[in-house]
Amino acid sequence: MIHAFLPPRAVIREAGLRDGLQSIARVLPTARKLEWIRDAHAAGQREIEVGSFVPAHLLPQLADTAELLAYAKTLPGLFASVLVPNLKGAERAIAGEADLMMVPLSASHAHSLANLRKTPDEVVAEVGRMRAARDAAGSKTLIDGGVGTAFGCTIQGHVDPDEVLRLMQALLDAGADRVSLADTVGYADPAMVRSLFERALRIAGDRLWCGHFHDTRGLGLANVYAALEVGITRFDACLAGIGGCPHAPGASGNVDTEDLVFMLESMGVATGVDLPKLLDLRKRVAGWLDGETLQGTVWRAGFPKTFAPAEGVAV
Repeated sequence: MIHAFLPPRAVIREAGLRDGLQSIARVLPTARKLEWIRDAHAAGQREIEVGSFVPAHLLPQLADTAELLAYAKTLPGLFASVLVPNLKGAERAIAGEADLMMVPLSASHAHSLANLRKTPDEVVAEVGRMRAARDAAGSKTLIDGGVGTAFGCTIQGHVDPDEVLRLMQALLDAGADRVSLADTVGYADPAMVRSLFERALRIAGDRLWCGHFHDTRGLGLANVYAALEVGITRFDACLAGIGGCPHAPGASGNVDTEDLVFMLESMGVATGVDLPKLLDLRKRVAGWLDGETLQGTVWRAGFPKTFAPAEGVAV
């Protein structure tokens, strides 16, 4: 039975194909990625971040993003998103008819310069140009301004919550349709999450789109729970907990998709995901990434006898 203070449903945006693979040196063949998208969709996942429009020489792992996006657009009901760091990337997302392009902005000035070679306010200005290009093209691609290092930074250290919220408001003013908050380096705890998301909701309302947490110090799921309690219903996660940030030392391990599905369904929060099918996919992806560091516990422990998924999917 669902708890009175939790939402009846939540959406998990699979980010493993972008945020996961960008942190792994090996290049997964395109055919494997297409299989991943196909089977994630078959398992009930309806939002997938398929890649990033960045120069191939910088991230060869993501060089086939256009092909993956084209395939994702053929799957019924699939909302396909991509990351774009600049106007050129946005133009490719618009041309590929992505449903959403996520623009990363770091509230840490030091991390922003390391990651994008721009100050946070320069990123805001770039979002304004993206919005103008989107509107001129008559495109329906949504713009999501993702405020990263929102809870601290491995380079800079403390990040002022007031600066996070200032930048979030600036993104909305520049033309972002949605904004999200990310704990890029795994510094957050549930109290910090509750405080910042409560303040962010007062500013952005239903335009506050997504929570992105890392499990670097074992608090990923606890932080999701804190965000759920204040009304956030969409979360990024990576199959097998792969990923991190190449320009943030020590930022390992995104929230594990399977563990997040299990937690939500166990609490009565429906995700629409068939967990046994998702675990089958995880097993295959683990084989493709043999030798890489993978995370997660449900795949190893199995389901408790008392587990009853929110939507009654057999386990």
